[in-house]
Amino acid sequence: MATKKTVGVVLSGCGFLDGAEIHEATLTLLSLDRRGATVVAMAPNVEQVDVVNHAQRKPGEGRRIVLQEAARITRGAIRDLTTVDGKELDALVFPGGFGVAKNLCTWAVDGPRMKVNAEVERLIRQLHGQKKPMGFICIAPVLAAKVLGDGVRLTIGNEQETADGIEAMGATHVSHSVEEVEVDQKKRVISTPAYMLGPSIAPVSAGIDRLVSALLEMA
Repeated sequence: MATKKTVGVVLSGCGFLDGAEIHEATLTLLSLDRRGATVVAMAPNVEQVDVVNHAQRKPGEGRRIVLQEAARITRGAIRDLTTVDGKELDALVFPGGFGVAKNLCTWAVDGPRMKVNAEVERLIRQLHGQKKPMGFICIAPVLAAKVLGDGVRLTIGNEQETADGIEAMGATHVSHSVEEVEVDQKKRVISTPAYMLGPSIAPVSAGIDRLVSALLEMA
């Protein structure tokens, strides 16, 4: 009987314009649950960079905390990223959304010169050092490019500016369709374009499900 795997899911808030992409996050959780994995959801306990009114796609009001917003997706079952050690996990996955580019790193402002949240970088380095697989969805491959570099193979689909930025950070970009994944066996990194390409939830779901399947096979 296969050993049940424990997989960390790092969320960046709630809502694709200022936090985690809700479809991507939910599809990841669903795919993991269907395969019997134990999920450890987590997020940094920091203030969001901004708040966006998703109905009007313009700046919103107030202040929001990434951890509290991410807890909406997981029905409250979430941990502060600072409390999670890589030794607890068999694998790690990052759903996308602009929150990745704003709250987990500074890609949205700085592009390839970006900085990564210290706790996010710590966890990625821990998993990499322990040779445990990691999955990066949508825009999240920029995190792997910045932290791991060294030719790690990644996909964000085929959007040229982002692909160029990924390569500027030392990674290798591979173009794929939304339903496909890029598997770097050597670096133990898997990525899929999701809503970098879209166009809707069904094809996005196919790519994420393939990513989760490959992640658990590698774990």
